[in-house]
Amino acid sequence: MNQTSSPLLGFAKAINSFSDWTGRIVSWAVLAIVVITFVIVVMRYVFNTGSVFMQELVVYFHAYVIMLGAAYALLKGAHVRVDIFYRPKSSVHKAWVDLLGTLFLLLPTCLFIIYIGWEYVAASWRIMEGSQEAGGVDFRYLFKSSIIIMPVMVILQGLAEAAKSLLVIGGHEDLVKAVDQHEEEHGL
Repeated sequence: MNQTSSPLLGFAKAINSFSDWTGRIVSWAVLAIVVITFVIVVMRYVFNTGSVFMQELVVYFHAYVIMLGAAYALLKGAHVRVDIFYRPKSSVHKAWVDLLGTLFLLLPTCLFIIYIGWEYVAASWRIMEGSQEAGGVDFRYLFKSSIIIMPVMVILQGLAEAAKSLLVIGGHEDLVKAVDQHEEEHGL
């Protein structure tokens, strides 16, 4: 089986590219947080004034970094794992752990978040919710949408990771390694 003949590998590569792209875009929010926080501090301590709008922006950008960066973290293997048990195992054993973890932990958790968050986000959209503070950030409903977007993105990346696990279990670890190496070399 070559790299172009596996639909599982093609799917994983496409999702990996999407997660990498969104992670890189969202990472710019960290710079925005730093700059806005600096401006807030200067305004407060130099000019003795404040901005509710800017303070809320910091909170919302921070939430976006965490919520929308979760799939990128999964792609990069940055989620919590008990490495003392995982690291010394064979690649097939690791693939089974990853596959079962995705199927029985990650997917149900993400689906539950969508289920419990759906009405909350929908209610915010229905009323076009804005800030509760005078001068705050309008469009709060857009920020609350990350409650649904995050688990959807994590599900997609989880399915990509499951596809790679299935390839490893099926004896095609070389394909997965080649793709991972190619993505690392090209900054993906």
